[in-house]
Amino acid sequence: MSTLELKLVLPDSLAREAEAGGLLTPESIEALLRAEIRRRRVTRLFMAADRLAGLEAPLTEAEIEAEIAAVRQSRRFPDAGRR
Repeated sequence: MSTLELKLVLPDSLAREAEAGGLLTPESIEALLRAEIRRRRVTRLFMAADRLAGLEAPLTEAEIEAEIAAVRQSRRFPDAGRR
């Protein structure tokens, strides 16, 4: 476990509201940090997926059918690809 000491300068109204809502307890701050870390990971995952989606043009219908046919062929004759 690590100990972290924070010194925050907040507007009075925000500090009062956070305190009243129980958000300034160690447990609440831990939960807030975990939620933000999770949110950022999800954001990075979607950004990476968007980048990957942009790498290649989608397959044409003919290319998809050729891929399906190749898989079916390899299942019918499993040793055909081995030499």
